[in-house]
Amino acid sequence: MDKRELKTGFQEAKKITKKFAKTFYLASLFLPKEKKYASYAVYAICRLSDEAVDKLNCLSQEESLQILESKISDAYTDKQISEPLLLAFRQTVNKYKIPQKYFDELIKGMRMDLVVNHYRDFPALYEYCYRAAGVVGLIMLKIFGYKNNATEDYAIKLGVAMQLTNILRDINEDLIRGRVYLPQDEMTQFSISEQQLFKGQVDDNLRNFLRFQISRCRKLYNESLAGIKFINKPICRFVVLCMKEVYSGILDAIEENDFDVFTKRAYVNKLRKAAIIFKILWKREYL
Repeated sequence: MDKRELKTGFQEAKKITKKFAKTFYLASLFLPKEKKYASYAVYAICRLSDEAVDKLNCLSQEESLQILESKISDAYTDKQISEPLLLAFRQTVNKYKIPQKYFDELIKGMRMDLVVNHYRDFPALYEYCYRAAGVVGLIMLKIFGYKNNATEDYAIKLGVAMQLTNILRDINEDLIRGRVYLPQDEMTQFSISEQQLFKGQVDDNLRNFLRFQISRCRKLYNESLAGIKFINKPICRFVVLCMKEVYSGILDAIEENDFDVFTKRAYVNKLRKAAIIFKILWKREYL
């Protein structure tokens, strides 16, 4: 294997991560070098999956996913690979023994984006969230290392909570793409219509609906905490805590914006991120 090409691949993965995953990139800076770059290689592949789905033409979307799926499969074989990024990905999955089935699930989740734009209930949405983010939690566990198989369930909960948080933050962006990642039966329960969403109307019904969704997210975040103690290294536990707390902060921001998810983007600014990092280090809980 050409070490220069491998290095190029990891550097490419780093650039992709830095550009598209600012929160994770910030947290990853605390990781040991090998785990840091392994995380970048995995994220870059996940990002390529997202880009394949976000293209406008449906045919090119499916074709892009098929190409990506083929490349991932090749990384799990001894076939010659010329792309530096895939070389970095191959080394990562081999070194940390990351099962191919996790990436198969990830691709299934991306395919759901091509054919499903509504979810009848939370179990249906949960399946999507598991494939889109729950398996990412399992992948990261392999890189971080852990002591107890029960940790996997907690990692899935954290991944699902983060995906649900993204969904609540991005309601307006998803509407523009013709997607409603909200349980239809719960929308009916809270007297929320799609027409209201498209009009961007914020009323008490929507506020109560979002409070319910946020409460579910926070429950998953809180339940995921029990698994952090089983992650091997304190520094890896620290990174997971940072991600958990920053994403939880997005829920706080939605509330602070009076649940206006249409004209105000919920995010955690740099000062608040710094405060979160300081608080985790100061309390040293779970570390």
